[in-house]
Amino acid sequence: MTTLVGGPGTRRSIAAQLRLLGVRPGSTVLVHAGMRPLGFVCGGPQALVLALRDALGPDGTIVVPTHTPDNSDPAQWRNPPVPVDWWPLIRAEMPGFDPAVTPSRHMGVFAETVRCWPAALRSPHPHVSFAALGPTAEQVVTGHALADMLGEGSPLARLYDLDADVLLLGVDHAVNTSLHLAEYRRPAPARERLGAAVRTADGGREWVWWQDVRIDASDFGALGGDLEATGAVRSGPVGAGTGRLVRQRAAVDFAVQWMARNRTTEDA
Repeated sequence: MTTLVGGPGTRRSIAAQLRLLGVRPGSTVLVHAGMRPLGFVCGGPQALVLALRDALGPDGTIVVPTHTPDNSDPAQWRNPPVPVDWWPLIRAEMPGFDPAVTPSRHMGVFAETVRCWPAALRSPHPHVSFAALGPTAEQVVTGHALADMLGEGSPLARLYDLDADVLLLGVDHAVNTSLHLAEYRRPAPARERLGAAVRTADGGREWVWWQDVRIDASDFGALGGDLEATGAVRSGPVGAGTGRLVRQRAAVDFAVQWMARNRTTEDA
């Protein structure tokens, strides 16, 4: 239950807080947001999008993860796993990913609001797509490689090229997707076989398979704590919660070195 303390957050008040936090007008920002920790926001996720656009100005771009983790090979499902005898049926019936209509899963209502916003663009990856709204949206989402899903062929690398920011609203670095880019930049990372259902041009569906880096976010919370200890992360109030802002390049470069020190060769 949301505690009603200190008055509601509004488009105007949150935009002011984002400016104080350091959101740069005209910048590109990858946003991870949990609405509940922000308390009561008058207008909900719509107001938060509008507040961000006010802080960024007309030249700024909002980017969000619109991943579809359930669109994957059921043999790899762990939370929860499904019986082996279900696998053929799931593979036969899973709807094909369609960037225009497939909803994101487990990404939160804010990400879904951006995805559905008029003029938002979405990358075509059937498992880890991103949506973007603003002048650099096409540059961010175009060319998202199937077999380099969070690496150099992904929107994360395009954000790095753009010197983007990462904004965590009501969440911490445990969900900081940009840290996965560092996993791809480690020497000889381990790879695994992945699969997803996709919509075909004729309206049908098919499964696609690829080899990709084995990603692991289990230590991102600890990594993020050490990143914050360097002073690279600005934090401050947003609504009733906490916002964290960091330059993506600083976070990724730190994470590459942190993983080299803290992950074993077997983790790579």
